[in-house]
Amino acid sequence: MASQSPRRRELLAQIGVNYETLRVDVPEERQPGESPADYVTRLAADKARAGGELLLSSGKELAPVLGADTVVVLGDQVLEKPVDAEAGKAMLLQLANREHQVMTAVSFYTPCYKQDYKPDRQQTMLSVTKVQFRDITAAEAERYWATGEPQDKAGGYGIQGLGAVFVTAIEGSYTGVVGLPIEQTYELLTRFGVPCWQASKE
Repeated sequence: MASQSPRRRELLAQIGVNYETLRVDVPEERQPGESPADYVTRLAADKARAGGELLLSSGKELAPVLGADTVVVLGDQVLEKPVDAEAGKAMLLQLANREHQVMTAVSFYTPCYKQDYKPDRQQTMLSVTKVQFRDITAAEAERYWATGEPQDKAGGYGIQGLGAVFVTAIEGSYTGVVGLPIEQTYELLTRFGVPCWQASKE
């Protein structure tokens, strides 16, 4: 898995998938005119390919590589991880009493050594979930930031943690909001021949 996200690791473990994590460095910069859906899909695909290239260069046994990315979308604005406290609190107050979308793309990439004469293979799927927030006061936003939870979360909140108190309704994939939509992930695992419910390596 080309991700260091603890949420994604927990979700893969939840469905019994054995994996190793790969540390990749992919610039997260939205291109001019790029839609939020195209942006998050491209990032997930780029991360999976970067993980595949890392496997190739390491000489390790090749296997399908999972890449994923999540963004929060409010209107035509993409809200990623807040850069500081002011940005985090501002994001939360923007989301207050409004509906937003959480887009998570999942991509699987199978690298091949050139001498194998097999084509690389990649498939990507997108999950889009609507989330409704209640009203949030500036004092609540301040207190929530102080917990430390929102600092590494797209949109500046974690639905699986303390941020759950802001959510009044959800339409779509809960696990997609957490960071790895199980439905799409299972579909891609199946297509790439990776079984779920595996015995733990430990």
